Amino acid sequence: MRLAALRKEYHRSICQHVLRLTNGVPNMADKDNRASMAIGLRLIELLGYPVATDKVTGQSKGKRFEQVTRDFLNEAFSLLLHVRPGEWGFEVGPSIARFEQYRHLAYLQETLTKYPELASALGGDYLVEPDIVVARFPLSDEEIDRFAPVLDDSVARHSPLRAINRSGGIPLLHASISCKWTIRSDRSQNVRTEALNLIRNRKGHTPQVMVVAAEPLPTRLASLALGTGDLDCVYHFALPELVKAVEAVSEDQLDMLHTMIDGNRLRDISDLPLDLAV
Repeated sequence: MRLAALRKEYHRSICQHVLRLTNGVPNMADKDNRASMAIGLRLIELLGYPVATDKVTGQSKGKRFEQVTRDFLNEAFSLLLHVRPGEWGFEVGPSIARFEQYRHLAYLQETLTKYPELASALGGDYLVEPDIVVARFPLSDEEIDRFAPVLDDSVARHSPLRAINRSGGIPLLHASISCKWTIRSDRSQNVRTEALNLIRNRKGHTPQVMVVAAEPLPTRLASLALGTGDLDCVYHFALPELVKAVEAVSEDQLDMLHTMIDGNRLRDISDLPLDLAV
């Protein structure tokens, strides 16, 4: 019950702060694509909340989407702390160099800045800045030994999960979440490039790599959702409502939508907190 209530509040906030109609065009739809327009308008009807009346520019739209999504995930995940105990943080936009698996990249970036000739040989763009990060903070020995003695000074002296092994309590990057209000082919490739950087440049375990999208057109969602290897999964901000909207206005798009859902490549935003608890 509580997750359903949070999902409704999430949609209300999206409508109030991000979603807007301009001359009858939803700001997540493509005005030059008839199916995109029809699905977007039907989706707004199904959500059932008044949309924003202030001017929402492209940049502010993306930032608002990130912040509202971060707030939802933070609150929803707090309901699951009995499933995934620990200290967790949900932030918008920090560099991955702040996290245990990627802190070496800060030194690499400094070296490339100091010696530009190396940059031409090694390339750049190592320091990805995800839209939303989920951090797991190291545990004290007292927390680890809460139920029974586990540790002493002779064992587990290198694991970053043990706070005394790292000065300053460097957090682990548990998940990287990209937020895409709309999807165009060039943007989808940027998401994949960032995901591959996270996978290739890590020292330690791979964080979960996910995308949250509001794109109404299934064929465009497919440019991110189909395939495996770089992204764990794509999440739509209102998947059940999207299914109803597509069923009502565009049978041509329906097969692709079900292909992604049945193939475990597209899920609802309410699935994401539970998937983070895996």
